[in-house]
Formats: sequence, C-alpha cells, structure tokens
Amino acid sequence: MSHLPPLRALEVFEAVGLCGGISQAAKRLGISAGAVSQQMKLLEEAVGLSLTVKEGQRLRLNAAGQRFHEGCSQAFERLRAAAAELERSKNANNLYVSALPSLLSKWLAPLVAEWQREYPELSVYLDGTHTEPSQAEANGVDFRISYGEGIHDDQHTLELFRDCVIPACSPALLAAAVPREDARTLLEYPLITIDWRPKFDSPPSWEEWFAANAVDDATVSNSRIYSLSSMAIQAAIDGQGLVLAQYSMISKDLEDGRLVIAHASALPMPAAYNLSWNQNNLHKAQCRAFQRWLIARGRDQQCVTDELLQCPQVQLQPA
Repeated sequence: MSHLPPLRALEVFEAVGLCGGISQAAKRLGISAGAVSQQMKLLEEAVGLSLTVKEGQRLRLNAAGQRFHEGCSQAFERLRAAAAELERSKNANNLYVSALPSLLSKWLAPLVAEWQREYPELSVYLDGTHTEPSQAEANGVDFRISYGEGIHDDQHTLELFRDCVIPACSPALLAAAVPREDARTLLEYPLITIDWRPKFDSPPSWEEWFAANAVDDATVSNSRIYSLSSMAIQAAIDGQGLVLAQYSMISKDLEDGRLVIAHASALPMPAAYNLSWNQNNLHKAQCRAFQRWLIARGRDQQCVTDELLQCPQVQLQPA
C-alpha cells in the first residue's frame, strides 16, 4: 500500500474499534449503520486485508485490525490534540502551563486559582503530564515545570525551588495529633512509600529518613508503594498510614487539618524543580506577569524549605 486509505474510512474504523460494533459506532458518529459498514468495506479494500470478524450479530476487530487500530487511535489522538491547540491559539487571552501531575494538583493548581482572580479574562490550561514537551510541541506550551534534568535550555530555564520531605498522616491516625519526638515510634504505624523510578530519582526513602534520625536498624516492610505522590498523600489523608511527603504538596492539607506532621524532621529532595518558558510567547503580557509571579512563588517555597531543614520546630506549622 503506497498511499493512505481514505481519511473518513479511517475515522469510522477508529470509532468501530472504540465502540466495539457497527451500531454503536454509528451512534457515536451520528450516521447510519449502513454508512459505517460501507466505510469499513472501503477501508478493507484499500488495505487489501480483512480487519474484522463476525461473532453472531456483532462485528469485532480481528488480530490485524486490533494492531492497525492501535496505530490509528494514536494518530487521531495527536490530530485531536493538534486541533485543540489550534483552537486555544485563537484566543490571545490564554496561558498554557505544563507540569508534573502531582506537583500540578497539590501545589501549582491552588496557587494558579488565586492568581487567576486578578486576571478573570484569561483562560488558563493546566496540563499534568510526566512527558516533557518535544521541540515541536513546545511551541504551544508557555511554561513547563520539570523535575531534575527536565528540559535542557539554560537560557530559558531556571531552578524554581528544591523541596523537602517530612512525615505526615491523618490526625485520626496520630493520637492527640502531637508530633512524635522519638523517630523510632513511627515504625509502629503503616508506612506509605513513594517510588518514582525509573522515570525520576525517587524522594528520600523511609530507610534514609530513619537513618538520618539515628534509627539505623529500622526495618521497613511496605505494604503499599505509590508511583504518584498525590495518590500516596491521599492514602495518608484517608488514614491508611504515614507518608514521607513533599512539604510543598501537603502544606494546604496541613493548613486545612487533613494532615498533621508526625515528626519534626525533614530531608531535602535529591533534585530541584525547574521552570522553563517559551521565549517566543513572552511578548504576551499575561505570560510576563505569570513568569514573574511563579518565580516569586518558587522563592517563597524555597524559603519554607530552608526553614524546615534548618529549624525543626518551624516544621510543625503549615506554610
């Protein structure tokens, strides 16, 4: 096959694969079942291969169809994303911010909500993803917050802040909600672990935290390990155990009483969060304003981290 099959036939094929049948795809596309069948026939003629198999009254994709559908779905997803980006670009009063999912939900999004009150005319698009924007995709992204190495562009990247981790849990789990003075007593509770590998270097482990607090013989048996910090923090809020969490991500939960500090000892993260920006978009007033504001919030968070690491008693108060 030296050329692509008809685009309409591919679109119908994708819908059939997603919906699992002709009639369901017809409803999804708003056309007749006969039109769907006709497009499927055109596609099979174009590729010279049968893509479906009948099971009673139902039509499902065969093995070749499933493999082809996977690639088609990815292609249509990219097309839809590109179309959505074009739609956003029509609005001069917008802002596109990409960040790691947990940092976005637990730290950045609440702050942006406050900032946007001063700019009610703006549309702010917050994209939580671990994937760093490619060179082509970066043109549509105004700002990206990465962890560790992230985007390599010294001219348009700076260190936003370096976080620290501290033990926290639901007040219902910790009797009287009083932080423990003896680190060893934390071994009496279920311990929730955060492990980002292999994507990133993980935050300090419980073993490292106990060693830093002179509990060298601590044996940590984990029943629950999370790849997302936000999920681990929610488990702690739900009373499932103690979590060694980033302070930036739990400060609001501490302030609102959903979490309490279990022990006044923090450890620094192995790497910092970095802010990158699209230099081509800084001509927009909202981008310049947001850049200044976000850098200031990063400095604020860095000050909190420094206080927590230097003065243990400060850790007992939320930011």
